[in-house]
Amino acid sequence: MVRTRSYDEAEVLTGAMHAFRRKGYYGVSIPELEVATGLSAGSIYNSFGDKNGIFLAAFERYLTGVLERRVAEHAKPASGLSGLRKLFLSLLREPDGETFGCLITNSAIEFGTDGNAAADVVLRGFKILERVFVERLEAAKESRKLKSGVDAKVAAVRLLALYQGVLVLVRGGYGLRMVRRAIDLEFDGLKGGSRDA
Repeated sequence: MVRTRSYDEAEVLTGAMHAFRRKGYYGVSIPELEVATGLSAGSIYNSFGDKNGIFLAAFERYLTGVLERRVAEHAKPASGLSGLRKLFLSLLREPDGETFGCLITNSAIEFGTDGNAAADVVLRGFKILERVFVERLEAAKESRKLKSGVDAKVAAVRLLALYQGVLVLVRGGYGLRMVRRAIDLEFDGLKGGSRDA
């Protein structure tokens, strides 16, 4: 007989996600995951197979529950460059004053490109962001709000590098005023002749 899960999976994965954001994959122990998720070690293994399994499930939760939600909130398809700027500025104000950083960024630093499943989901996170940047830049180009001669694909990679850098600086406690200024300078440099709404 198959036992049904008697817990809220979204809540469990959110707890695990925050634990991994705070301490990294290798820094989080199973007892700490028990506290973060409210599950026993046995339930974690039964439901997710092992620590890597719950990490990957929590990472998926991060991509949909944090990253995609943040994009939808700040950089809607019709929002153009101003939406992208708002997305970047939103990185300076983590909910509840947290400075745990981005699970994608933190995991990229922790795992590198060692070819494991974690490295694959990190790359997927980068690709989600890059795609959003390209789409918004192309839309700005079509509406003549992107500076003439800007290659949207190259600019998207540059924005991806800035996005990740902002997250590292924020987590490291760097002065937010200067980070904000760098974001504004980048987007001011992308603007075309007509003002982006």
